[in-house]
Amino acid sequence: MDHHNTRYMKDYNNNVSVLHILWKWKYHIAIITGIAIVLAIVFSSPFFITPKYKSNAVVYPANISSYSDESETEQMLQILQSKDIKDSVIKKFDLARHYDLDSNYKYFYTTLYYEYGQNVDISKTPYESVEIIVMDEDPVVASEMVQAILDFYDEKVRKLHNQKYLEVIRMYHDILRKKKGGIDSLQIRLSQLSKEYGLIDYDAQALEVTKGHLKTIMGANKGNIDQEEVDRLMNNMKERGGELITLVESLRNEARTYADLKVEYENAVRFYTDAFTYSNIVTHPYPSDKKSYPVRWLIVAFTGLSVFFLSAIIIVLIERYRLHFKEELAFIENKDNNDKSE
Repeated sequence: MDHHNTRYMKDYNNNVSVLHILWKWKYHIAIITGIAIVLAIVFSSPFFITPKYKSNAVVYPANISSYSDESETEQMLQILQSKDIKDSVIKKFDLARHYDLDSNYKYFYTTLYYEYGQNVDISKTPYESVEIIVMDEDPVVASEMVQAILDFYDEKVRKLHNQKYLEVIRMYHDILRKKKGGIDSLQIRLSQLSKEYGLIDYDAQALEVTKGHLKTIMGANKGNIDQEEVDRLMNNMKERGGELITLVESLRNEARTYADLKVEYENAVRFYTDAFTYSNIVTHPYPSDKKSYPVRWLIVAFTGLSVFFLSAIIIVLIERYRLHFKEELAFIENKDNNDKSE
């Protein structure tokens, strides 16, 4: 218990000693902190740090389908961060000159992409949307860059989709051509059966031939039945009736398949020719009227606090060292005096 009290008193005395030192040097600390705050205000001004404005857009993917296991948002993010879009934006806004970069510099492209990455941030939000943020010293340029990124994204996705749809169009075009050729062949054969054998509709003609063969046609023309023609048609139906039924059924199936394929073909053509957009913009970019960088009050506050604590620590350490040095010196003098007295 005595040891605990002794330790408590020692800590208390140390804290009191620190406060005493800080109070002793309060004017010096205040002056140093004040000078640091003034310097922070000066060096964070537009004369030293070029202010930048922020423009952003929040978008959701649209009219796209995901590949593999990635989501549509992840696919959108990958495309927005692609080198093609970066190069297109860099070229459109001549960012090398805009960022004052020397094209003869050894690491020109590395530096250019680094500056682009420092000023352009594209990330996924917790709500499965994508946010595009651009910082620039010109608020109009920042806004236009965000819109340009979205435009180039639409162009790239449209190009990717058009490549796919063009392949589909060519594939369906070949299939439809072959199907049309098959249908034409069936129709030609049906025409031959009609001309050479008089076969057109098996069910209807079979009924009429049966009536004629049994002489069951009622009415005034009952006696006008051409029995020879009935017999000829009956023989033709016996020889070619099966082929007629097969041709008609095949033609019906081929026509149905051809119609379905043509719908798919026309959809592919429509998707290929229509100018789709591939993003739903929730927040549109606009030129900001207030700078976002640097945050001067934060710089000044951080600098002031940092200098205050740093100077306080240095002063306490110096005072502690001086006190320790005096105690050592007094100890040595007392020892020398005791040695002399002996």
